[in-house]
Amino acid sequence: MRETSGEALQFEDLRSLVGRYVNGPLGRLALEEVAPLSERAAIEGALELAGEALKYLEEAAGTTAGRGPVTPVSFGSIDDPGEALALLRIEGAALEGTQFRLIQRLLEQAAAVRDAIGDASARYPALWGIASGMVELREVARKIAETILPDGSLADDASPALKRLRREIGRQKSVVQSALARFLRDHHGDGTLREELITIRNDRFVVPVVAGQQRKAEGVIHGASGTGQTLFVEPLETIGLNNELVRLRDEELAEQQRILRDLTASLRPHAEPMRRTARALGRLDFLFAAGRFGREFDCTIPRLSAEGDGEIDLDQARHPLLEDVLKAARRKVVPVSLRLDARSRTLLISGPNTGGKTVAMKTVGLLALMAHAGLPVPARRAVFPCFDAVLADVGDHQSIEESLSSFSAHIAHVGRMLDEASEETLVLLDELGRATDPEEAGALGVAILDAFRARGAFTIASTHLVALKVYGANTPGVVNASMGFDDETLQPTYVLRLGVPGRSAALAIASRLGLPEVLLEKARATMSHQERDIARFLDEIERRAEELRAAEARLAERMREIERESKAQAAEAARAEKAKLKEIDERAASALEKFEAEAREAIARIGAMAEAKKAVVQAERVAAKVKREFQEAAKPVAAAVANPALVEGARVRLRGVREPAQVLRVMGGGKIEVQAGWMKMQVDAGDVEEVLGRGAAGPVLKNVSFRPEGPSWDVSYREINVIGQTAEEAVAAVDKFLDSAALAGIDRVRIVHGHGMGVLKRAVAELLGGNPHVARFYAASPAEGGTGATVAELK
Repeated sequence: MRETSGEALQFEDLRSLVGRYVNGPLGRLALEEVAPLSERAAIEGALELAGEALKYLEEAAGTTAGRGPVTPVSFGSIDDPGEALALLRIEGAALEGTQFRLIQRLLEQAAAVRDAIGDASARYPALWGIASGMVELREVARKIAETILPDGSLADDASPALKRLRREIGRQKSVVQSALARFLRDHHGDGTLREELITIRNDRFVVPVVAGQQRKAEGVIHGASGTGQTLFVEPLETIGLNNELVRLRDEELAEQQRILRDLTASLRPHAEPMRRTARALGRLDFLFAAGRFGREFDCTIPRLSAEGDGEIDLDQARHPLLEDVLKAARRKVVPVSLRLDARSRTLLISGPNTGGKTVAMKTVGLLALMAHAGLPVPARRAVFPCFDAVLADVGDHQSIEESLSSFSAHIAHVGRMLDEASEETLVLLDELGRATDPEEAGALGVAILDAFRARGAFTIASTHLVALKVYGANTPGVVNASMGFDDETLQPTYVLRLGVPGRSAALAIASRLGLPEVLLEKARATMSHQERDIARFLDEIERRAEELRAAEARLAERMREIERESKAQAAEAARAEKAKLKEIDERAASALEKFEAEAREAIARIGAMAEAKKAVVQAERVAAKVKREFQEAAKPVAAAVANPALVEGARVRLRGVREPAQVLRVMGGGKIEVQAGWMKMQVDAGDVEEVLGRGAAGPVLKNVSFRPEGPSWDVSYREINVIGQTAEEAVAAVDKFLDSAALAGIDRVRIVHGHGMGVLKRAVAELLGGNPHVARFYAASPAEGGTGATVAELK
């Protein structure tokens, strides 16, 4: 943006608030770069990223329905590796151990985040676009971990030479300490030693000798204590031993430097990819911080209105900084809702002092900046045009240094805003025409607002001036609004009401603040008749508007009551119908059980007769046939009772089919012909789970039929048999079958491919694995064909 007035609208304070949710320095660096954008594509891209981060966090927390839980993303507090990566560009330079450990943590963290987001890359393509750019150097991180210990020192196994040298140093230390131990024993109790201990000075082992007794302990003096009472002496017999120890340590240091240089050289080719990785990791840290901010403040992702169709639409918007303050006091913000569009681009807010006019205006301005910076905004819904600037005149611009009064500074600033304003500008004017004569201020304010309106800018202004309220009531494209005031408590309600101007209620507020009543009466007496009439007129408008709002609230509540009653009645009818169906099922089951008992008894009687064995078999067949006929006869009866409105044109819900279908024809034998989506099929009436009422479930095409090419099959049977076909023929047939099944809204199908050599089974499995209609697939149960068939569940 050309100018954002971010200071007046506290964008930096907002940045600090979001910064609470950032994990580490890399995320804070990314946060510092966040600023309102002006290019539509850039803003929409930033909002897409914010939306995916917010959705990812909600899915990880289990608060949204998804295809499966995502892996929670964790960002450790990793310091900025910029200095270490800069050293990699210097040929021959060697990083320190702590710098290697920093790079190791960066690579490990990047790999973990990349893996987590990569597992859900199809659902979060924008986040994956950033994560996929992070370099994978797992082997490099592993090599650093093996070479550098957590404290930054080199591991013994960093090289064979280092391991050998450290082993020799350990042995040499033991030799030196043994020699010194003998020295301590030789001088025990002779007054030579201050203490019987071995210490180190200048990297050499020494013993503390009493000053003046050093002649008893010949050697090299390496220093004295602070008091001068103790000398630190290296005995002559250990000088050679210490020299050998120093030599070994020098070799160890040289080997360590060689290892660090070699390890640094191995990282040098990856310097630029690691720099990009650090930047990407910081950006993801910021995005997820913005997502956590969004969850904490119940935010939504704003959107930009269509080009050429400017619109500001805020529903239940809240100022995040004010909400943060009130949360600490266990209080809630009164939200702001408003709408401006191409026909009405100017909003005039009036009302009592301390009533929330400035807060409402700042809320709109700050949320606009947040939207253009790609941040979630605290609102139920938020729509903004793509602004090129947000210009605000809020607060007192008085300047002693520049000899500017409050009014002069105010007008000078407004003049600069007029130079900047365009159709793509949001203008915020707090107390327009303040700090001067009200009559002249009103005339000037009208002229200024008209100038911004002529430029096509979206303008929100607050005022107490009657001239501006009248201007708002009489000018097309200008909307009056007021902040609510409770006459009983003499306190503002902070509710923004569109359509009517508000009264300042200065005398009422002065009374609430304790001003003597005698002064207030005198003030009322000095008011002109016109002022009193206007005040009474505004009171009457506000009273009637309040009555209208109360009536609307009562009507809305009554509509909700009617809806609740309707749902309760529908639920009661459903319960009664379910009870009736249960009774029918129980009667049918009882009749069937009685029939089976009588049939078994008759068969037993016949079986008792030796000469009637053939009759037993025949009787069993007859009993089975009668049983099937009874079940078939009971099925349409139950369906008819369950679906009393099962007539042509009825909309029904079928078992195993997601989309509602429409009854085309009621056939004999308990069959009906239906159309689901673009597919016609014949089904049993018992497959109808629910009658939804009359009306089309979708377009019904008369005299039009669908005939699939290739092998013949009927999608209404929900299965296809490809046994005997080649793999290529089977794949083509199954692919078309799945398309038709999806069009018909069927959610489960069976593909019969047989056993054989497994060629058809593998070909079908490969097709199902990549088909967009298939949610999952698995081998059929033994009753459905076992491994000779595959069941596919459709999305």
